[in-house]
Amino acid sequence: MIFYILRRLLYAVPIALGVTLVAFFLVHLAPGDALNAIAPADAPADVIEALKSAYGLDRPLPVQYGLWLWRAVQGDLGTSIASGRAVAGEVLGAVGNTLMLAGVASLVGVLVGCVLGAVAGYKSGSALDRVATVLSVVGVSIPHYWLGLVLTIVFSITLGWLPAMGAGSDGSAAWVWDWPHLQYLVLPAATLSVIPMGIITRTVRALVSEMLNKEFVVALRARGLGEVAVFRHIAKNVAPTVLAVAGLQVGYLMGGSILVETVFAWPGTGFLLNTAIFQRDLPLLQGTILVLCMFFVALNLVVDILQPLIDPRMARA
Repeated sequence: MIFYILRRLLYAVPIALGVTLVAFFLVHLAPGDALNAIAPADAPADVIEALKSAYGLDRPLPVQYGLWLWRAVQGDLGTSIASGRAVAGEVLGAVGNTLMLAGVASLVGVLVGCVLGAVAGYKSGSALDRVATVLSVVGVSIPHYWLGLVLTIVFSITLGWLPAMGAGSDGSAAWVWDWPHLQYLVLPAATLSVIPMGIITRTVRALVSEMLNKEFVVALRARGLGEVAVFRHIAKNVAPTVLAVAGLQVGYLMGGSILVETVFAWPGTGFLLNTAIFQRDLPLLQGTILVLCMFFVALNLVVDILQPLIDPRMARA
Protein backbone atom coordinates (compact mmCIF):
# COMPACT_ATOMS: atom_id res chain seq x y z
CA MET A 1 0.00 0.00 0.00
CA ILE A 2 2.83 2.40 0.84
CA PHE A 3 4.52 1.72 -2.50
CA TYR A 4 1.20 2.28 -4.27
CA ILE A 5 0.83 5.72 -2.63
CA LEU A 6 4.45 6.65 -3.40
CA ARG A 7 3.99 5.60 -7.01
CA ARG A 8 0.88 7.77 -7.32
CA LEU A 9 2.74 10.71 -5.79
CA LEU A 10 5.54 10.31 -8.32
CA TYR A 11 3.03 10.16 -11.18
CA ALA A 12 1.54 13.46 -9.99
CA VAL A 13 4.83 15.37 -10.43
CA PRO A 14 5.08 15.25 -14.27
CA ILE A 15 1.33 15.83 -14.52
CA ALA A 16 1.65 18.98 -12.41
CA LEU A 17 4.59 20.16 -14.54
CA GLY A 18 2.58 19.58 -17.71
CA VAL A 19 -0.27 21.58 -16.22
CA THR A 20 2.02 24.57 -15.67
CA LEU A 21 3.12 24.40 -19.32
CA VAL A 22 -0.45 24.34 -20.57
CA ALA A 23 -1.58 27.09 -18.18
CA PHE A 24 1.24 29.39 -19.30
CA PHE A 25 1.60 28.87 -23.04
CA LEU A 26 -2.05 28.47 -24.03
CA VAL A 27 -2.84 31.84 -22.49
CA HIS A 28 -0.13 33.48 -24.59
CA LEU A 29 -1.48 31.89 -27.78
CA ALA A 30 -4.78 33.72 -27.39
CA PRO A 31 -5.14 36.94 -29.44
CA GLY A 32 -5.03 40.35 -27.82
CA ASP A 33 -2.62 42.51 -25.86
CA ALA A 34 -2.38 42.14 -22.10
CA LEU A 35 -1.51 45.81 -21.67
CA ASN A 36 -4.79 47.06 -23.13
CA ALA A 37 -6.30 46.98 -19.64
CA ILE A 38 -3.99 49.72 -18.35
CA ALA A 39 -2.59 51.46 -21.44
CA PRO A 40 -4.67 53.34 -24.02
CA ALA A 41 -4.44 52.42 -27.68
CA ASP A 42 -2.58 55.66 -28.49
CA ALA A 43 -0.01 55.29 -25.70
CA PRO A 44 3.56 56.26 -26.71
CA ALA A 45 5.95 53.47 -27.61
CA ASP A 46 8.26 54.24 -24.68
CA VAL A 47 5.36 53.88 -22.24
CA ILE A 48 4.42 50.51 -23.74
CA GLU A 49 8.01 49.31 -23.51
CA ALA A 50 8.26 50.46 -19.90
CA LEU A 51 5.08 48.57 -19.02
CA LYS A 52 6.31 45.43 -20.79
CA SER A 53 9.57 45.64 -18.88
CA ALA A 54 7.73 46.15 -15.57
CA TYR A 55 5.60 43.04 -16.08
CA GLY A 56 8.39 41.00 -17.69
CA LEU A 57 6.58 40.77 -21.05
CA ASP A 58 9.64 41.93 -22.99
CA ARG A 59 11.50 38.66 -22.37
CA PRO A 60 11.32 35.47 -24.46
CA LEU A 61 8.46 33.13 -23.54
CA PRO A 62 10.70 30.34 -22.20
CA VAL A 63 12.37 32.84 -19.85
CA GLN A 64 8.98 34.21 -18.78
CA TYR A 65 7.80 30.66 -18.10
CA GLY A 66 10.84 29.80 -16.02
CA LEU A 67 10.53 32.92 -13.90
CA TRP A 68 6.78 32.47 -13.51
CA LEU A 69 7.18 28.81 -12.49
CA TRP A 70 9.92 29.63 -9.98
CA ARG A 71 7.78 32.34 -8.38
CA ALA A 72 4.68 30.12 -8.43
CA VAL A 73 6.53 27.40 -6.53
CA GLN A 74 7.27 30.01 -3.88
CA GLY A 75 3.60 31.09 -3.76
CA ASP A 76 3.99 34.26 -5.83
CA LEU A 77 1.59 34.24 -8.80
CA GLY A 78 2.44 37.78 -9.86
CA THR A 79 0.46 41.00 -9.87
CA SER A 80 -2.82 41.60 -11.66
CA ILE A 81 -2.39 43.96 -14.58
CA ALA A 82 -5.93 45.33 -14.31
CA SER A 83 -6.23 45.79 -10.53
CA GLY A 84 -2.62 45.97 -9.40
CA ARG A 85 -3.32 43.53 -6.56
CA ALA A 86 -1.47 40.29 -5.82
CA VAL A 87 -2.90 37.45 -7.90
CA ALA A 88 -2.46 34.91 -5.09
CA GLY A 89 -4.73 36.89 -2.76
CA GLU A 90 -7.46 37.32 -5.37
CA VAL A 91 -7.33 33.68 -6.45
CA LEU A 92 -7.36 32.26 -2.91
CA GLY A 93 -10.41 34.35 -2.00
CA ALA A 94 -12.21 33.20 -5.13
CA VAL A 95 -11.17 29.56 -4.60
CA GLY A 96 -12.75 29.61 -1.15
CA ASN A 97 -16.06 30.78 -2.61
CA THR A 98 -15.94 28.21 -5.41
CA LEU A 99 -15.05 25.42 -2.98
CA MET A 100 -18.09 26.34 -0.92
CA LEU A 101 -20.36 26.35 -3.98
CA ALA A 102 -18.87 23.22 -5.56
CA GLY A 103 -18.87 21.40 -2.22
CA VAL A 104 -22.59 21.97 -1.63
CA ALA A 105 -23.43 21.17 -5.27
CA SER A 106 -21.32 18.00 -5.17
CA LEU A 107 -22.87 16.86 -1.90
CA VAL A 108 -26.39 17.31 -3.28
CA GLY A 109 -25.54 15.78 -6.65
CA VAL A 110 -23.75 12.73 -5.21
CA LEU A 111 -26.33 12.00 -2.50
CA VAL A 112 -29.34 12.36 -4.81
CA GLY A 113 -27.54 10.49 -7.59
CA CYS A 114 -26.61 7.58 -5.31
CA VAL A 115 -30.14 7.27 -3.97
CA LEU A 116 -31.77 7.47 -7.41
CA GLY A 117 -29.19 5.12 -8.93
CA ALA A 118 -29.53 2.54 -6.17
CA VAL A 119 -33.33 2.58 -6.37
CA ALA A 120 -33.23 2.33 -10.16
CA GLY A 121 -30.71 -0.52 -9.99
CA TYR A 122 -32.79 -2.50 -7.51
CA LYS A 123 -36.03 -1.82 -9.43
CA SER A 124 -34.58 -2.37 -12.90
CA GLY A 125 -37.28 -2.17 -15.56
CA SER A 126 -39.87 -0.63 -13.23
CA ALA A 127 -41.54 2.77 -13.37
CA LEU A 128 -39.06 4.05 -10.74
CA ASP A 129 -36.18 2.94 -12.97
CA ARG A 130 -37.65 4.80 -15.95
CA VAL A 131 -38.23 7.96 -13.91
CA ALA A 132 -34.65 7.90 -12.55
CA THR A 133 -33.27 7.29 -16.05
CA VAL A 134 -35.26 10.20 -17.50
CA LEU A 135 -34.11 12.50 -14.69
CA SER A 136 -30.47 11.51 -15.19
CA VAL A 137 -30.61 12.03 -18.97
CA VAL A 138 -32.31 15.41 -18.55
CA GLY A 139 -29.77 16.42 -15.91
CA VAL A 140 -26.83 15.59 -18.14
CA SER A 141 -28.38 17.23 -21.21
CA ILE A 142 -29.49 20.59 -19.80
CA PRO A 143 -26.88 23.37 -20.19
CA HIS A 144 -25.80 24.92 -16.90
CA TYR A 145 -26.27 28.52 -17.91
CA TRP A 146 -29.76 27.92 -19.37
CA LEU A 147 -30.95 26.15 -16.23
CA GLY A 148 -29.50 28.95 -14.10
CA LEU A 149 -31.41 31.57 -16.07
CA VAL A 150 -34.66 29.55 -15.82
CA LEU A 151 -34.28 29.09 -12.06
CA THR A 152 -33.58 32.81 -11.67
CA ILE A 153 -36.68 33.75 -13.64
CA VAL A 154 -38.89 31.33 -11.69
CA PHE A 155 -37.63 31.62 -8.10
CA SER A 156 -36.18 35.14 -8.07
CA ILE A 157 -38.20 37.24 -10.49
CA THR A 158 -41.58 35.48 -10.61
CA LEU A 159 -41.90 34.07 -7.07
CA GLY A 160 -39.41 36.33 -5.30
CA TRP A 161 -38.31 33.54 -2.96
CA LEU A 162 -34.54 33.66 -3.49
CA PRO A 163 -31.98 36.33 -4.46
CA ALA A 164 -30.86 36.33 -8.08
CA MET A 165 -27.15 37.02 -7.69
CA GLY A 166 -24.27 37.73 -5.35
CA ALA A 167 -22.96 35.99 -2.24
CA GLY A 168 -24.76 38.03 0.40
CA SER A 169 -25.79 41.56 1.17
CA ASP A 170 -22.29 42.30 2.51
CA GLY A 171 -20.39 40.22 -0.05
CA SER A 172 -18.52 36.97 0.43
CA ALA A 173 -16.07 38.50 2.94
CA ALA A 174 -18.83 38.59 5.56
CA TRP A 175 -20.18 35.10 4.79
CA VAL A 176 -21.95 33.31 7.65
CA TRP A 177 -23.63 29.91 7.51
CA ASP A 178 -27.12 31.19 8.25
CA TRP A 179 -30.27 31.35 6.11
CA PRO A 180 -29.87 35.04 5.02
CA HIS A 181 -26.56 34.02 3.41
CA LEU A 182 -27.41 30.43 2.47
CA GLN A 183 -30.30 31.59 0.31
CA TYR A 184 -27.76 33.16 -2.04
CA LEU A 185 -26.22 29.70 -2.43
CA VAL A 186 -29.40 27.75 -3.22
CA LEU A 187 -29.88 28.58 -6.90
CA PRO A 188 -26.24 28.31 -8.08
CA ALA A 189 -25.70 25.12 -6.07
CA ALA A 190 -28.89 23.57 -7.43
CA THR A 191 -27.85 24.51 -10.95
CA LEU A 192 -24.39 22.99 -10.59
CA SER A 193 -25.66 19.81 -8.92
CA VAL A 194 -27.82 18.71 -11.86
CA ILE A 195 -25.08 17.32 -14.13
CA PRO A 196 -23.17 15.35 -11.44
CA MET A 197 -26.52 14.06 -10.18
CA GLY A 198 -27.33 12.69 -13.63
CA ILE A 199 -23.90 11.12 -14.13
CA ILE A 200 -23.82 9.55 -10.65
CA THR A 201 -27.37 8.22 -11.09
CA ARG A 202 -26.52 6.48 -14.35
CA THR A 203 -23.25 5.11 -12.94
CA VAL A 204 -24.76 3.75 -9.72
CA ARG A 205 -27.77 2.33 -11.55
CA ALA A 206 -25.58 0.38 -13.97
CA LEU A 207 -23.25 -0.87 -11.22
CA VAL A 208 -25.99 -1.94 -8.83
CA SER A 209 -27.94 -3.68 -11.59
CA GLU A 210 -24.79 -5.54 -12.63
CA MET A 211 -23.88 -6.49 -9.05
CA LEU A 212 -27.33 -7.93 -8.37
CA ASN A 213 -26.68 -10.51 -11.08
CA LYS A 214 -23.32 -11.58 -9.64
CA GLU A 215 -22.92 -15.03 -8.17
CA PHE A 216 -21.72 -13.74 -4.80
CA VAL A 217 -25.04 -11.90 -4.30
CA VAL A 218 -26.97 -15.11 -5.00
CA ALA A 219 -24.69 -16.91 -2.53
CA LEU A 220 -25.22 -14.27 0.15
CA ARG A 221 -28.98 -14.54 -0.18
CA ALA A 222 -28.76 -18.34 -0.16
CA ARG A 223 -26.96 -18.12 3.19
CA GLY A 224 -29.95 -16.24 4.58
CA LEU A 225 -28.51 -12.70 4.72
CA GLY A 226 -31.09 -9.91 4.77
CA GLU A 227 -31.33 -7.28 2.06
CA VAL A 228 -29.61 -4.69 4.25
CA ALA A 229 -26.54 -6.91 4.67
CA VAL A 230 -26.56 -7.78 0.97
CA PHE A 231 -26.75 -4.08 0.09
CA ARG A 232 -23.70 -3.38 2.27
CA HIS A 233 -21.71 -5.92 0.25
CA ILE A 234 -22.96 -4.40 -3.02
CA ALA A 235 -22.14 -0.88 -1.83
CA LYS A 236 -18.61 -1.91 -0.90
CA ASN A 237 -18.01 -3.25 -4.41
CA VAL A 238 -19.64 -0.26 -6.09
CA ALA A 239 -17.95 2.40 -3.93
CA PRO A 240 -14.50 2.59 -5.66
CA THR A 241 -16.01 3.32 -9.09
CA VAL A 242 -18.53 5.78 -7.66
CA LEU A 243 -15.73 7.51 -5.73
CA ALA A 244 -13.68 7.92 -8.92
CA VAL A 245 -16.63 9.35 -10.85
CA ALA A 246 -17.59 11.64 -7.97
CA GLY A 247 -14.00 12.91 -7.69
CA LEU A 248 -13.95 13.81 -11.37
CA GLN A 249 -17.28 15.60 -11.05
CA VAL A 250 -16.03 17.70 -8.13
CA GLY A 251 -13.00 18.67 -10.22
CA TYR A 252 -15.21 19.57 -13.16
CA LEU A 253 -17.40 21.71 -10.90
CA MET A 254 -14.35 23.60 -9.67
CA GLY A 255 -13.11 24.35 -13.18
CA GLY A 256 -16.35 24.36 -15.15
CA SER A 257 -18.49 26.71 -13.10
CA ILE A 258 -17.50 29.83 -15.03
CA LEU A 259 -20.88 30.25 -16.75
CA VAL A 260 -22.92 29.50 -13.64
CA GLU A 261 -20.88 31.87 -11.49
CA THR A 262 -21.22 34.54 -14.16
CA VAL A 263 -25.01 34.08 -14.35
CA PHE A 264 -25.39 34.39 -10.58
CA ALA A 265 -22.49 36.85 -10.10
CA TRP A 266 -21.01 34.42 -7.58
CA PRO A 267 -17.50 35.71 -6.64
CA GLY A 268 -15.63 32.48 -7.32
CA THR A 269 -12.90 31.33 -9.67
CA GLY A 270 -15.30 31.07 -12.62
CA PHE A 271 -16.35 34.69 -12.24
CA LEU A 272 -12.70 35.65 -11.77
CA LEU A 273 -11.70 33.75 -14.93
CA ASN A 274 -14.42 35.49 -16.89
CA THR A 275 -13.19 38.88 -15.71
CA ALA A 276 -9.55 38.02 -16.48
CA ILE A 277 -10.43 36.79 -19.98
CA PHE A 278 -12.31 39.95 -20.94
CA GLN A 279 -9.64 42.20 -19.43
CA ARG A 280 -6.83 40.12 -20.95
CA ASP A 281 -5.23 40.03 -17.51
CA LEU A 282 -2.51 37.42 -18.14
CA PRO A 283 -1.12 37.05 -14.58
CA LEU A 284 -4.62 36.69 -13.12
CA LEU A 285 -5.68 34.29 -15.87
CA GLN A 286 -2.56 32.13 -15.53
CA GLY A 287 -2.74 32.07 -11.74
CA THR A 288 -6.41 31.10 -11.65
CA ILE A 289 -5.98 28.34 -14.24
CA LEU A 290 -2.91 27.01 -12.42
CA VAL A 291 -4.65 26.84 -9.04
CA LEU A 292 -7.72 25.13 -10.52
CA CYS A 293 -5.61 22.60 -12.41
CA MET A 294 -3.50 21.84 -9.34
CA PHE A 295 -6.67 21.33 -7.35
CA PHE A 296 -7.87 18.85 -9.98
CA VAL A 297 -4.54 16.99 -9.87
CA ALA A 298 -4.63 16.89 -6.05
CA LEU A 299 -8.22 15.69 -6.08
CA ASN A 300 -7.42 12.84 -8.46
CA LEU A 301 -4.45 11.92 -6.27
CA VAL A 302 -6.69 11.77 -3.19
CA VAL A 303 -9.20 9.59 -5.06
CA ASP A 304 -6.40 7.27 -6.23
CA ILE A 305 -5.27 6.86 -2.62
CA LEU A 306 -8.77 6.38 -1.18
CA GLN A 307 -9.83 3.75 -3.71
CA PRO A 308 -7.45 0.99 -2.51
CA LEU A 309 -8.39 1.79 1.09
CA ILE A 310 -11.97 0.85 0.18
CA ASP A 311 -10.98 -2.05 -2.08
CA PRO A 312 -7.46 -3.39 -1.22
CA ARG A 313 -7.43 -5.45 -4.41
CA MET A 314 -6.68 -2.26 -6.36
CA ALA A 315 -3.38 -1.73 -4.54
CA ARG A 316 -2.21 -5.19 -5.56
CA ALA A 317 -3.15 -4.70 -9.22
